[in-house]
Amino acid sequence: MKILGLIPARGGSKGVPRKNIRLLNGKPLIYYTIDPAIRTEVFSEILVSTDDKEIAAVAEELGAKARLRPAHLATDTSPTLDTVVHVLQEYRSRGVEFDAVCLLQPTNPLRSGELIRDSVKRFESTGADSLITVRRVPHEFNPHWTFEQNNDGFLEIATGDTDIIPRRQELPPAYYRDGSIYLTRTEVILEKNSLYGERVDFLDVTQEAYLNIDTMDDWEQAERVFADQR
Repeated sequence: MKILGLIPARGGSKGVPRKNIRLLNGKPLIYYTIDPAIRTEVFSEILVSTDDKEIAAVAEELGAKARLRPAHLATDTSPTLDTVVHVLQEYRSRGVEFDAVCLLQPTNPLRSGELIRDSVKRFESTGADSLITVRRVPHEFNPHWTFEQNNDGFLEIATGDTDIIPRRQELPPAYYRDGSIYLTRTEVILEKNSLYGERVDFLDVTQEAYLNIDTMDDWEQAERVFADQR
């Protein structure tokens, strides 16, 4: 399977200014995504899509390819899907096709090469439209135990159940996306305009180390984690 490893990295981060090339433990944040992606050797190409020439230069120094994308695809409200579509269409215009895209957001510097390889291996074997990494929802937030307000102003169980499941042990497992990996078939992205499709497979990575850097508090936590590893 011919897979594009796609790393979106815009320059206008507000929570952590210049986040993608800010030094974490002596290396730019984006290094922690580019390096394991290269070492896995599972991608036909690894591309950093950015609106920032400095990020593009750093990405190329680290061994990835880089292409600039239009400014309207790099705002705070620009959907990531639009960037993925833009990249695939640009490749297609040059006669280059991929069977799938693996979206690797640089905000998780603890994502391992082993996790990338395991995800690709599973994705190739299942025939799913997509595969995402997920973590278990704590039982107190399980949708069978959460409520929504109905049109009459009263609470009803979020799942639509009429009765509460009484015991924690009876709750079915529920998951949330952790954003580390999105693997999607190209035809699903371009024909259905979706990163998911109908058949969504998953890897439960609840036990994997995880960081999601969005704010300065997250950055400081990351610095502590890397300091502890020295």
